[in-house]
Amino acid sequence: MTQQEIKSAIENILNNSSVGTMATVQHNKPHSRYMTFSPNGLNLYTATDKHTHKIEELEKNPYTHILLGYEGDGYGDDYVEYEGKVHITDSLELKKKLWSPNMEKWFDNANDPNYIVLEISPEKIALMNKTGLEPRILEL
Repeated sequence: MTQQEIKSAIENILNNSSVGTMATVQHNKPHSRYMTFSPNGLNLYTATDKHTHKIEELEKNPYTHILLGYEGDGYGDDYVEYEGKVHITDSLELKKKLWSPNMEKWFDNANDPNYIVLEISPEKIALMNKTGLEPRILEL
């Protein structure tokens, strides 16, 4: 598989799998939670409240590990292992772009001061679990 084919397969998973797990470090141990992601190319974005534990964790260690794409259909499902660095932003332009009515459960609107965005830039992305194949690493 060429690097372009690996990139295309990864982008397909990122574009079609919005819910995944995001791990941070809490008290020197992994801490994972489900998050909803929006991709822009290979960058990922996710909304959160600025008062969550993950913000405290990311301020101490801005690196994350994300799993996206596994659908649970069985062995052989493709998924992505994504290692990245997180930038915390309260850009109103970005908040408006990512806003959806589902967020009204947690925030008043896109201007809510507690609503912030985690912008995640990839450092390593692997295409995983194609039956019989080793992980395919995208060279960044």
